[in-house]
Amino acid sequence: MKIYLASGNQHKLSELRIALQQAGLDGCEVFSADLIGGMPEVDETGDSFEANAILKAEALRPQGPEEALYLADDSGIEIDHLNGQPGIRSARYAGDTCNDKANNEKVLSEMTEVPDVERGCRFRCALALVGEGLCKKFSGTCEGTLLREYRGSGGFGYDPLFLPKESDSTFAEISSEEKAKISHRARALGKLMEYLRERLSLN
Repeated sequence: MKIYLASGNQHKLSELRIALQQAGLDGCEVFSADLIGGMPEVDETGDSFEANAILKAEALRPQGPEEALYLADDSGIEIDHLNGQPGIRSARYAGDTCNDKANNEKVLSEMTEVPDVERGCRFRCALALVGEGLCKKFSGTCEGTLLREYRGSGGFGYDPLFLPKESDSTFAEISSEEKAKISHRARALGKLMEYLRERLSLN
């Protein structure tokens, strides 16, 4: 089974390969979108993480083999005090041409006066797996607290500000092994692995 990842993010490609290896799914081969012309530009007009993930997977699909499967994810942070924002706009919260630092600074400025007990948030990930006659969705969340200052130099996005409930370290401080157990993406990937295992057993 060949799966093409609809993303240019090497972190996500690595996470997917590790998940498949840990699940013992040797029958699945994962390839980068770069091998079939690269990830095309996608106008993420969906109203949910799931909808945007499907848009990205379907955008890559015409560039590759018809018999292959195409996987995409859409993820972000939802802050309770901000009514779930940034949500699906997490990557461009500070503007369409912004970067991680600009997004983080905007969130911090909006949360300056919010007390610690009201800084609840969560990371959410939605995966979409598409192919001929196939469209499956898998989701995962990780609950936590939004900090007032950066902690850690690892990860990306909002990781330095996110303290998960299961750890005393932010997503930018914990090891990749620990993150692979508790992160939103890890939980969504776990559901995907279950599906792939069932699919392979049927083939």
